[in-house]
Amino acid sequence: MRILVLWADDVSPNLGVRALGQGTAALVRQVWPEAEVSFQNFGRGPSPLPFREPRTLVREAVTHRYGLVRWLGGFDLILDTRSGDSFADIYGIKRLLTMSTVAELAARAGTPLVLAPQTIGPFGTKRGQLLGRRSLRTASVVMARDAESADAAARAGRPVDVHTTDVVFALPAPPVARSHDVLLNVSGLLWNPGPHIDAERYRATVRAVADGLVAEGREVALLAHVLESPSADNDVPAATELGRELGLEVLLPTNLDEVRLMVGGAALVVGSRMHACLNALSMGTAAIPLAYSRKFAPLLDELGWPHTIDLRSSADPAEAVVALARTDLDRHVAKVRTTAGDLLRPALDALRSAS
Repeated sequence: MRILVLWADDVSPNLGVRALGQGTAALVRQVWPEAEVSFQNFGRGPSPLPFREPRTLVREAVTHRYGLVRWLGGFDLILDTRSGDSFADIYGIKRLLTMSTVAELAARAGTPLVLAPQTIGPFGTKRGQLLGRRSLRTASVVMARDAESADAAARAGRPVDVHTTDVVFALPAPPVARSHDVLLNVSGLLWNPGPHIDAERYRATVRAVADGLVAEGREVALLAHVLESPSADNDVPAATELGRELGLEVLLPTNLDEVRLMVGGAALVVGSRMHACLNALSMGTAAIPLAYSRKFAPLLDELGWPHTIDLRSSADPAEAVVALARTDLDRHVAKVRTTAGDLLRPALDALRSAS
């Protein structure tokens, strides 16, 4: 089997994207152990034409200058991850249009396209709704990783084939010795002004979380989950700045395996990146997510982990974190991993049938 995984890889500075890529590959290899898995992300991968601009992709669909459709046709199966949460218009129409155009080209190539476990929606614009509906109908198999996403697909006229969970739970989770108490993941996406939440309020919140936990006698270290890159989205400057200000240790992992060992060795992870929390839970460590979008709570609730703090609606998210950190969260973690394993089984069956 030759399988292409779209919009995730094993080299992205965003370790959540790496978790999606490696988790998807791990899921694939539970079905086809000898599968050859390739990754293609924005501008990164073996494609004969970099995936950057929708107009370039549309031109290629007409001219076939670079042989992109022929290349897509050389795979037995294409798994479209949409970066986990980008099958939506919250990151802008251009991003959604680029991803949807590649899906159209895959369908033209005749290769079965699977929308891998992911968040579907929200689609807040007419154009976003049209693109979402068209991509759903293009796919041979549609998988959602939470019930709200399944509802969004049904409203678009294409019910999902599989209701599953995040592929991070397909990754191996070796036991790790305790090395840290609390790891606080600070997000560069939220630290800087953007469309999700007020950046100044976010900065005040993470400072208050750190101060509040230290006042409780906890040892806090800061964790970057998106590595240094030219993008302002990376976590390193935010974590470094806050660490210098508060005199806290800053952990800068270099790859996915390393960050999983870090979170696996912690007593508690407080994360603004959803995959910082999912990596922790999949490694057996309690996590308190600081949510900035609807992708967090539905997925985590279905795993039996109702401990999400929503930065958009909580009156005092820092106090809510400190209060939760006082409770015995550890006793629920093992059940989360069992539930995740049960939820992933239908995804394996769907992959078998898709090919």
